[in-house]
Amino acid sequence: MGEREGAQQVLDALKLAAGKPAPEALADLNGLIPLVQGGGEQGLEVEEARASAFLAICEVGKALYRGQPAAGQYAAAISATERWARLAR
Repeated sequence: MGEREGAQQVLDALKLAAGKPAPEALADLNGLIPLVQGGGEQGLEVEEARASAFLAICEVGKALYRGQPAAGQYAAAISATERWARLAR
């Protein structure tokens, strides 16, 4: 799977997780880890975009784990992942 496909898969999963109860969403987010770890040679801008998406997804997970509202974190994670998908080859 290429970088762009991975980013799109993460984006789709984030959008689905946003409508699920916290325990289910957390399980879905944990499954995204291999996709956001990267694995190919990409430019610095793509690497930074992937890292930003990863950190934003971690913030969603922390909010869900703590039982806090996560709408803002989801929006940030989706935005960061959309940027990653746009930049990926």
